[in-house]
Amino acid sequence: MSSIPYTSSRQRLINISCFIIWVICAFIQTALLWWFGVDINLALNDSLISATLTSLCCYVIANALNHYLPRRKGYFYIVIWGLVLAAISVSLDRWILQYIIHDQNYLSQIDLSLPLRFFVNALLIAWIAMINILWNIQQEHKENEQRKADAERLAREAELYNLRQQLQPHFLFNSLNSIIALIGRKPEEARNMTFQLSDFLRGTLRKDDQQLIALKDELEHLQLYLSIEKVRFGHRLETQVTYDEACLTKTLPAMIMQPLVENAIKYGLYDTTEKVTIGVACTCNNHMLEIQIENPYDSQSNKPRRGTGFGLRGVQRRLFLLFGRTDLLETHATTHIFTSIIKIPQL
Repeated sequence: MSSIPYTSSRQRLINISCFIIWVICAFIQTALLWWFGVDINLALNDSLISATLTSLCCYVIANALNHYLPRRKGYFYIVIWGLVLAAISVSLDRWILQYIIHDQNYLSQIDLSLPLRFFVNALLIAWIAMINILWNIQQEHKENEQRKADAERLAREAELYNLRQQLQPHFLFNSLNSIIALIGRKPEEARNMTFQLSDFLRGTLRKDDQQLIALKDELEHLQLYLSIEKVRFGHRLETQVTYDEACLTKTLPAMIMQPLVENAIKYGLYDTTEKVTIGVACTCNNHMLEIQIENPYDSQSNKPRRGTGFGLRGVQRRLFLLFGRTDLLETHATTHIFTSIIKIPQL
C-alpha cells in the first residue's frame, strides 16, 4: 500500500472532522446563548473563539495520532493528553474573552460555565481521538492483510517457479543422453535432435514469465517435445493429438502437459519393443478445458520405476497453487490403458 495516498486520505479526514466540529460548536453555542437571552454579538464572539480553540485542540491530538498508534497501556496517556488539551482550550478561551468582552456580568457567567465547557471540550477531543485510533487500527489491519497476501503470493510464485525449473533438467538430461547415444551411429539424427532441443528450450525460456498461455501455443510447444522423443524412440512412438478448434484460445498453465506426456511415454514404451500410440485429446465445455492423455499400460508386466516423482505430483501441485483446487487432476488405470485427465478452469 502506498504511503502517499494513505497520508493524504488521513489528513483530509482530520481537516474535515475539525471543520465539522468548528461549525457545529459555533452554531450550537451561538444558538443556545441567544436562546437564553445573551446579546447576539456577545454570543458570536464567545462561540467563535470557543469553537476555534476547541477545533485547534482536536486538530493537535488528531495529528499526533496520525503518527502514533497506542497499545493498550498507551490509552491512559491519550486520556491525559485529552484532559490537558481540554483544560488548555478552556483556559485560553477565558483569557482571550476578558480582552474582547467587557461585560463583567457575562464574564462571571462564563466563570460559572467553565466546568461544563471543560466537559464538552473533553468529549469532543475524545471523539476525534477515537476516530483517529479506529482509523489507525483499520489501516494497520489492511496493511497486515496486504503484507500477508504479498508474502503468500511471493511464496506461491517461488514454488511455481521451482516446479517449472525442475522440469527442464529432468527432460534435458534424458535428451542429452539420447543425443550422445546417437552421435556415433546416427550423427544426422543427433544433429537434428540438437536443433530440436535448442528450439524447445528457447520456447521454454520465452514462457518463463507467463503463468497461463493459449492451448494453441501449448500444443505447438508439445509438438517440439514429441519431435525430440520420436528421434529417441524412432518408429516405436506414435502420437495422436486431437482437439476442438474452439478450444485453441482457451488458456492453461505453461508446460502443464509435458510431464504427463513424458509419464505416458515412460510407462508406455519402456517395457515393450512394439509400436505404441500415445493419445492426447483436448475438449472444452462449461468453462472448463479438459485434456486427456492415454498410454498403453499392462498392470501385470509394468514394474514400479524409481524416479523423482515430479510428473503427477508436480502437475497436481501447480494446479493447486494456481487455482486452489485439488480435484483438477484425475488418473484412471485399467488392465491395458492408463489415463490422466487435467481440468483447467477458464476464468
